[in-house]
Amino acid sequence: MLIQSDAPIADTSLGPLRGIWGDGAAVFRNVPYAAAPIGDRRLAPPEPPARWVEMRDASQHGPIAPQAPSRLRVAMGDFDRLQDEDCLSLTICTPAPDGRSRPVLVWLHGGAWISGAGSLDWCDGTQLAREGDIVFVGVNYRLGALGWLHRPGIIDAEAGTLDMIAALSWVREHIAAFGGDPGCITVMGQSAGATSIARLAMLPEARGLFHRVIMQSGGYGRGAYTSAMATQRGDQFLRLLDIDPQSAGAFARLRAVAVPRLIAAQAELARANARFAQTMPMFMPVLPTAMTQPEMLDAIADGLDGKPVLVGATADEVHAWFAADPSLRDPPDDAVLARFDGAAQLARYRARRPGASAMDLLADLGTEETFLLPAMRLAETIARRGGRAFSYLFDWAPPASRFRSCHCIDLPFVFGTFPAFADAEMLLGETRCKCRPFRRAFAMPGSHSCAAAIRSTRQCHHGHGMTSSDAQRCVLAAEWAPSVIRPT
Repeated sequence: MLIQSDAPIADTSLGPLRGIWGDGAAVFRNVPYAAAPIGDRRLAPPEPPARWVEMRDASQHGPIAPQAPSRLRVAMGDFDRLQDEDCLSLTICTPAPDGRSRPVLVWLHGGAWISGAGSLDWCDGTQLAREGDIVFVGVNYRLGALGWLHRPGIIDAEAGTLDMIAALSWVREHIAAFGGDPGCITVMGQSAGATSIARLAMLPEARGLFHRVIMQSGGYGRGAYTSAMATQRGDQFLRLLDIDPQSAGAFARLRAVAVPRLIAAQAELARANARFAQTMPMFMPVLPTAMTQPEMLDAIADGLDGKPVLVGATADEVHAWFAADPSLRDPPDDAVLARFDGAAQLARYRARRPGASAMDLLADLGTEETFLLPAMRLAETIARRGGRAFSYLFDWAPPASRFRSCHCIDLPFVFGTFPAFADAEMLLGETRCKCRPFRRAFAMPGSHSCAAAIRSTRQCHHGHGMTSSDAQRCVLAAEWAPSVIRPT
């Protein structure tokens, strides 16, 4: 196969890679950070990739983790990519693999630990790399039961979390070959990716692999599964596969289950555990012991240990789920009342949004208790410990959109990838250059034109005060860009 002489080349200690030039940046796709998790490596911790000698083509996307269509495709649109268990790869975008030491931004995608990928066009890091003079790394990790099933005695390792650690370790060891600085790594995640960063911060073996943190729309208000809770859920999943969790051959039988059956069982598990006006995922990182929300936020803040942190949410996160849910168009009054824990709290929410539907009010409650208020509390907790905490609220939405400023609506603004969201109802065809200031603020110092996209977080969209004399707040995203992405 002929190698174009003008193609970008990265010479790593594992072997040489040939990428492709795209939109002013060098892009290296399907870069393996671990061996294929198949055969004896299925459901096991990741192992290092094999070295190669010949030039490896890194110009084409590789497979993404096996998954069902996203729950949010009505709001976000959909995608079509090859899926395969051999998915542990990186997408690296850099101005040039030239030996310089640029800041590195590692992206952990969302999708409730059951969908998504770091290599999707939605989160293409080309423009961030070019305009911010940074090296961007998108991570594909295992999803669903293959990455997050918890059942001690059968599965004793959380493969998805270990995939993320392996990816960050790979970046530390090899990113210099792409023009990146291994001593200046920011890890950024949204939704499940943001919540996973919080878990990584609690792990001594992970927290030293990154130096700065951006957490978008993490669901910290859900808490986390304890080992006992996740084990119960794991047993339920195994029984859906007709596997006895107590049998000696349970692991061998589970390892032999075909991917389509695993994905079908995940859907069955979700239906069996669905609760009215709730968004609890079936899989997520597991904590060794039960924690209250303050205890969990304390543990996250302690693990971040002084690292600069940006944390925030969109103003109407849960509308992404509820606005398209037929069961919430006219929900039973008694169910609504129970979800609000009584008439008093329901009346407060009605007063703040006069004339709102029951769905709107339920979504407001879910947004605040799951995403917005816990994010602000985390910033407060970090600041009280003397850390550098920056918080934001993203509240842009197209006029008359049923999804409002929903979960994931910030992504095209961050990455500047509006064409990839052409079918996203949440945007209602808004594809103009509103994206430019916000994405530049994520990647570049010195931008001061993003007030329309980021607003002060001293009061949330629905009227809750966010007072703090200690937390460092950002009114413009540009105020945190230099100190979060770049060293000060």
